Amino acid sequence: MELEEQAEFRSEYIDGEIIPIPGGTSNHNKIALNFCRKFPLTLQEQEYEVYMVDVKLWIHRYHLYTYPDVMVVQGEPVYEGNNKTAITNPMLIVEVLSKSTQAFDKTDKFKYYRSISTLQEYILIDQYSFSIEQYVKKTEGEWTFKEYEGEDAVLVLKSVDFQITFKDIYARVNFEANEEE
Repeated sequence: MELEEQAEFRSEYIDGEIIPIPGGTSNHNKIALNFCRKFPLTLQEQEYEVYMVDVKLWIHRYHLYTYPDVMVVQGEPVYEGNNKTAITNPMLIVEVLSKSTQAFDKTDKFKYYRSISTLQEYILIDQYSFSIEQYVKKTEGEWTFKEYEGEDAVLVLKSVDFQITFKDIYARVNFEANEEE
């Protein structure tokens, strides 16, 4: 943790192994920021905290520190240990997919995320086309999947009463730029 605080780049920590995280593209950043800007901090008298990119998530079961693109916590965040650098209780996680991380985000990372008891929803946003995958927890060990495609689609969250248009999510994203991480 001390190395991470002094490092010039971000890393994930998985069961004793330090793995550097590649830098993101401007499209990746715009998508995460667009989602955060539209997500309300109060819904039906419930308070939410929204964190983007630089706040760590601690997953105890797998001894994993990672940096989701977006995390939403209902109520107060619960931190790992005595410091306030790693959250343990997200209810919603959003990852913006890149070519270099999409396989991991869809497989092992999702397995790690599913071990978080408070997690209710996992959203994967494609940064190269109008495409989003949504996983919603039904019961322990049971998740449903829904796919959204097309510029006119609307993502409807199930864990909170919130929806967002693809036009809002992908605002100012230039698919032609074809940046690579």
